[in-house]
Amino acid sequence: MVPSTTIAVVGGSLGGLTAALLLRDLGHDVTIYERSRHKLEQRGAGLGFLPDASRYLTERCGLDIDEISTRTDLIRYVNRDGSIGHERPTTYHFTSWFTVYGRLLAEFGTDRYLTGHEAVDFTVAESGARVDFADGSSVEADLLVCADGVNSIFRRSLLPDSQRRYAGYVAWRGMVPEAELSAKTRESLGDAITYAFYANSHILVYPIPSPDGSVDPGKRLINTVWYRNYREGGDFEDLMTDESGVRHDPTLPPGRARPEHVEEMRAHARARLPEAVAEAVVQAQEPFVQAVYDLEVDRMAFGRACLIGDAGFVMRPHAAAGTAKAAANAWGLAEALESATTIDEALAAWEPEQLRVGSDLVRRTQRLGYSSQVEGSWEAPTDDTLFRLRDEGP
Repeated sequence: MVPSTTIAVVGGSLGGLTAALLLRDLGHDVTIYERSRHKLEQRGAGLGFLPDASRYLTERCGLDIDEISTRTDLIRYVNRDGSIGHERPTTYHFTSWFTVYGRLLAEFGTDRYLTGHEAVDFTVAESGARVDFADGSSVEADLLVCADGVNSIFRRSLLPDSQRRYAGYVAWRGMVPEAELSAKTRESLGDAITYAFYANSHILVYPIPSPDGSVDPGKRLINTVWYRNYREGGDFEDLMTDESGVRHDPTLPPGRARPEHVEEMRAHARARLPEAVAEAVVQAQEPFVQAVYDLEVDRMAFGRACLIGDAGFVMRPHAAAGTAKAAANAWGLAEALESATTIDEALAAWEPEQLRVGSDLVRRTQRLGYSSQVEGSWEAPTDDTLFRLRDEGP
């Protein structure tokens, strides 16, 4: 095992927290540096809770997955008139970003979770790394774990030719308390992950824990993710610009979408979506927008630094595997450090599998997005539509 070493994790979201916890469990001296000045808040709404994503909380913390996530036992495809076009038994777990973040942060603690540390520059050498922050401070570490997300300054510097590509569509997202929906809609949406399709668009709906963590039916939230095409350039730029003229990327936060865009989206929901699905969309307060991108990298290890999560690959959300991929990067890194005798040896062993999984996931989610948003061929579910991280099987 690599002897106890100093590790700086830059980025305090789910991937960074998972990596920090796992590396600390190995006996390393780990500190998280988060750019936000406060603890992170309700980002990302609902999450598919795949095994890699839930693994730390269930294996290391002993939590029952049914206490921190909702469970659906059906995949249901509904037609425009609300009738069921297809249904089959398949079990998935769903949770919310803030449920997982709160649990992981409570486990890590706040003493070494340093907010207000926005990385602005860095150097990486064979023997260590240095990060400079906007407040004038800096840190040196034997290993730098770059977990600073889709806009990673580390990736932009280390891999300047790896650029994000807009996929041509966005996800309109919203959450509504289950209790605020009609009884008919609660019954229709509460027991399954529900899909609805029409030309060049689709939506999925599923229950997630409430803000206080309740997973009891009637107390949960209903989460909607609606993929809609916006032409690159004028339409997309206009959508992502708020009333004050600020252009947001990659997420237009809750409360920042311009009223005319929200009104258009809700009118379109009433006109094109099944009644129950439309009700969930329209009732959601402060819907927000996430732009959909593709990004691939051909390296994830650089001397004494590595990229994890969205700081590396960025894939479309159709496999519900983004959080799982970040966690898998972290678990793989911990296992490599445990098996190797030096950091260099560990990173060399860790990198190939992370590149393979990331590349496969980008390709699979591109196929899914093309079939639904362009080709219109995603009409019946196949194994390729199942939520999973790896391509070895369902």
